[in-house]
Amino acid sequence: VQLVESGGGLVQPGESLRLSCAASGFTFSSYPMSWYRQAPGKERELVAGINSRGGTTNYAGSVKGRFTISRDNAKNTVYLQMNSLKPEDTAVYYCNARLARNYWGQGTQVTVSS
Repeated sequence: VQLVESGGGLVQPGESLRLSCAASGFTFSSYPMSWYRQAPGKERELVAGINSRGGTTNYAGSVKGRFTISRDNAKNTVYLQMNSLKPEDTAVYYCNARLARNYWGQGTQVTVSS
């Protein structure tokens, strides 16, 4: 199993980013996927999740209405569209696949600062 995140960067408050996670080594379309984040000195937290077919999503309260999770099962990729970014969104963002155990990507840094 391999998960490779991309799309992070440095943006100003109010701007947008789209993260991507390319998955391989398992039947991507059969499993739910999630995005987590971890800020310095804080525990890793769930940001958003999506079921295997993409029809059901869930979000942390702090990002609801600003972030959108989606997936393309033909491309084995899950996305996180982040709009209206805030400084408190600054963190390393991780892609997660829960198979028999949890698998994680290497993470991508998102920094929101003026």
